Order: sequence, then C-alpha cells, then structure tokens
Amino acid sequence: MTDNDTSSSDAPAKPRRRRIRRIIIWTLVVFEVFGVFLAIDAIMSTRTAPGAIAWSLSLVTVPVVAVPAYWVFGRSKFEGYLESRRAHQKEIDALVDEIHGNMDASVVQFDTRAPAFDALRGLSRARLVRGNHAELLVDGEATFDSIIEGIGRAEDYVLVEFYIVRDDGLGRRLKDAVIERAHAGVDVAFLYDEIGSADLPDEYTDELREAGVEVSPFNTTQGRGNRFQLNFRNHRKIVVVDGKTAWIGGHNVGDEYLGLDPEYSPWRDTHVRLDGPVAIQAQTVFASDWYWAQRELLDLSWTPEPTLDSDVNAVIVATGPADPLETAGMFFVHALNTARDRIWITAPYFVPDEAIVKAMMLATLRGVDVRIVVPAGADSLLPHLAAFYYMEQLAGSQVKFYSYEPGFMHQKVMLIDDSTVSIGTHNFDNRSFRLNFEVAAVVYDESFNAEVAAMFEEDFGNCVRIDPGTFADRPWRWRFGVRLARLMAPVL
Repeated sequence: MTDNDTSSSDAPAKPRRRRIRRIIIWTLVVFEVFGVFLAIDAIMSTRTAPGAIAWSLSLVTVPVVAVPAYWVFGRSKFEGYLESRRAHQKEIDALVDEIHGNMDASVVQFDTRAPAFDALRGLSRARLVRGNHAELLVDGEATFDSIIEGIGRAEDYVLVEFYIVRDDGLGRRLKDAVIERAHAGVDVAFLYDEIGSADLPDEYTDELREAGVEVSPFNTTQGRGNRFQLNFRNHRKIVVVDGKTAWIGGHNVGDEYLGLDPEYSPWRDTHVRLDGPVAIQAQTVFASDWYWAQRELLDLSWTPEPTLDSDVNAVIVATGPADPLETAGMFFVHALNTARDRIWITAPYFVPDEAIVKAMMLATLRGVDVRIVVPAGADSLLPHLAAFYYMEQLAGSQVKFYSYEPGFMHQKVMLIDDSTVSIGTHNFDNRSFRLNFEVAAVVYDESFNAEVAAMFEEDFGNCVRIDPGTFADRPWRWRFGVRLARLMAPVL
C-alpha cells in the first residue's frame, strides 16, 4: 500500500521535472547561440586584443554569465552621441562656425609648424588660445569656495556638470547657490551622471526644478543601441559662469571631497579656475553633453572675453567613447613623447595600456624624469591591485613611483617640462582611456607650471618611494591577487 502511494505521488512530479529539464536545456542552448553571435561581435568590435580574447572566450564557455555582462559592459563605442545631432545639424554647423569665427582673434599663432600643438589640436578639435588667467585650486575648500563665489557673481547663466552629486552638506551648499541665482533671474543648467549620482534623491532634483533650474541626468542609456549600456559614464566636472569663467578638475560634489569622510581623510585633490576665451571651449563641452542629454541647444554667449591682466595660453581637451580615435590614451602618449626634461603625474588608478608603458620607457631612455604618484590606500580594490603589476613591468626602467600616505590622493594632474600642465578628470586606466567622457584643461605658462611644480614637491614630501623590485618578496596570495586584477584591467 505504501509503495503504491509513493509511486502515485511521484507520477505528476516526473512530467514537471522533465519540463524543467527541457526549459533549462533550451535556455542554455539560447544563451549559447547568443554567446556565439556576441563572441563574433566582440572579435569584430572590441578595441583591444586582450579585451576581444577575454570576451569571446567567456561568451562561448560561460554564456549564461557572459551574455548579460556583455550587453551591459561589452561595447567600447558609444552609439548615437554624434548621430543625435542630425536633427539640428544646420543650426549646430552655424553655431560651430560662429564659435570658430569669434575665437580667431584669440588663437595662438605659430611662425612655423609646431608638431606638438598640431597633434594636440587634432586630438582635441580645439585651438590653443591666449588671453586667459589660470588659478590653481588645491583641495576641496579652496575649490568649492571659488566655485560658489563664482556662481554668486553670475549675471546671465550658470552651467554645472558633475559625475557625482551627493545630497549632503556640500551638495546642499551647491544646490542653495544655484537656486539663489535662479531666483535672481539667472538661467541655470545642471547636468549629472545617473550612474555616478545613483544615490541622489529625487527630492534634490525636484527642489532645483521648482526653483527654475533646468536639471538633467546625462541619459547614457537613451537610444536603442544604448539601452543596456551602463558601462559608459560622464566623468566630467565642469562649471561655467557667463561664458567668462570655468572650473575643471578632479573634485565631485560630496563631503568626502572636503576631507570629511574619516576613512579617506584628508582628501587630496586639485581643480583649476580659468578666466578668458578658454572658458568658451569648456562651455562647448558642456553644451555638447547637454544636447545629448536633452536634444536642446542652449542659448549661450559665444563671444570670448580676454583677461586684461594675464596672457596665459590654454586649451580644453575633451575625450570620450564617441570619438573616432582613442583620444584619451593618445593624449597621454603624446604628452610622454613630447616631454624633454620631466613628466610628473598623479594617478589615483594606474592601469596603463601597452602603448603608455612603452612611451614611459622611451621617455626615461631620453633622460626624462618620469614620476608617478599613486594613493597608498584604495577606494576601489581591483585597479589598486592591478597598478602593482604595471609598476613591476616598469621596474627595469627609470620610472619612479611614489605612494601618497596622509589620505586618499584623487587629483588628476600632469606636469610636463617647464611650461605645460594638464588638470582634469582623466584617470590612468582603461575606463578613462576608452569608456568615460572626460575633460582636461591644458595650460601653457611657465609661472603656472612653477606653481604646480611646487605643489608636486609638497606632495612628494608626503610620499614614500615604491620599489617594485621588492614585490617578488611579498606573500604569494598578494602576488596572485595582483595578477588576477591585471586580467580584469581591460574591463575595469
């Protein structure tokens, strides 16, 4: 009786188990088919050979995991950013012609061809302009005091763009500043990255909109080709007031950037304030990002105003995954190749590609003093570990590495010889080279260079020299973790 009862109860379960098995088998088949087709796409479209190999193998061998990951993280080319302009192409072309015409009088002229500047112009699609003033802003208090004060003086419009905006003390201070200007009749456009600012509550943006501020996320995933692409980020930090003054650098909007987070305090970062025609170039970058986000051409002033008491030469270099070339990586290779005496770099994440590693080696062979400052601690474990692999690769060269000890070093600054400085948002990793929208202010001025060199010297005083030759003596599990993190470098 018991045996018959058992067999009777099992009878309905057997067809269910068979159906479940069939569903699982067909699901695996579907994923495998998708994996094969996406592996072909990865081979055809992934920019780096290691990335193509990693994606194609994983898509074929573990498609259940790799297929969704590829939809989200697989592409390195941002679809639609340039194509989105077609609806207003005539207006945009006319605006570009107006901007170029207005800037002609400010463009630095060379008696002969200057290959270094010609290449930079080709990469940045912008021209070196004179009649600017540059102010170095060291750390958060100096940076945001300057930005808030500048916003308070705005008469016509304010443009604000940050990767991260938090609803904390600093975030509310910025919000209050732009709301005050909006109430005074000043136009304000506020752009943020929805991934970087994922924790920003609706109440924050609602309050801005109620005050008359135009607010928008960057809208990375808009368009059919970008629906699943969370891998592209707008990492830029730009503020522009009236087309006359611009701020660019490494700070986001959050209390930790003021050094108020005990885990990362003191926070070390750098911004630059720029007055003059170069602010129009920064404004162009914002306007392009705003057009992608909202399909709207902003009504802005495009007439440059040179400063009366300063004649600094500068240019804005904007890079991103919509560029036809790998602009960011080429920018750093170009800097390394043109350096004659020194190139000092701060790199929160040091995960260079092969071209940059070779350019560093060649620079040291020319006798260039190459120094890289990295943070002692990590806010992101994988790139922190991967950096040690590349330090070890460069151990035979004369590249010098320094570990910044007091707190977290987040600044993105490059000093070249005695005349050139870059301050911006680029990290030394694959994400900044190929996946993020980034921006840098490149300043050509010996006095400003000397000021930045003094800042570096002070930072070196807070550093410990790293000897990659000792890495072989570290525990095996640490060395394995470094190499494992390095394998993830193409998709970090």
